[in-house]
Amino acid sequence: MPEQLVHAHPAASADWLRDARLARRLSVITLGWLAVESSLGLAAGFSSHSVALIGWGLSALVEAGASLVVLWRFTGSRVLSPSAEGTARRAVAVSFWLLAPYLVMHVAHDLEAGHRAVPSVLGIVVTAVGLAGMPALAAAKRRLARRLGSAATAGEAVQNLICAGMAGGVLAGLWLNTLGWWWVDPAVAVALAGVAGREGWRAWRGHACCH
Repeated sequence: MPEQLVHAHPAASADWLRDARLARRLSVITLGWLAVESSLGLAAGFSSHSVALIGWGLSALVEAGASLVVLWRFTGSRVLSPSAEGTARRAVAVSFWLLAPYLVMHVAHDLEAGHRAVPSVLGIVVTAVGLAGMPALAAAKRRLARRLGSAATAGEAVQNLICAGMAGGVLAGLWLNTLGWWWVDPAVAVALAGVAGREGWRAWRGHACCH
């Protein structure tokens, strides 16, 4: 465990502690980004009846939960706590599991109500920004996760990648809907629910840190 390494080699702990501070800063940056992303995504989704866009906006809230967990993990006495990493890792896993059932239930509701996604300029812009920026943020967090030995940080990075994947799927769904392929939008939402469930299980078992 990284905490044991820090205690065993105090002279060599500066790099690890610097990475811990960087992980904390990246989580703060992510929280600000996600606050804007979620607000705009939900506004665009509800106005266009896009279940995938709404799910993407809500997933930003779930991602914010993961970022809060990592921020908690690397703040104060928990930075060197032997148990904090395990608690944070399981909390990140739960955040994945909060997203999956919502997406499925929302798809079922919209199909029953007959809602169909319509093009949304705001939705296109906000998802395009997420698609472009989230992979870079995730890559930085994955590098930190390897250096810190932190599955919680790796899980946060995976959530950022899911956000980018959802953004790409939503963009494709909004475009294909103009061709009459209305089913792409709910199909993307259901597929991403499956991804969220799988990644929650991987995070719970600590596998996210190793990939």
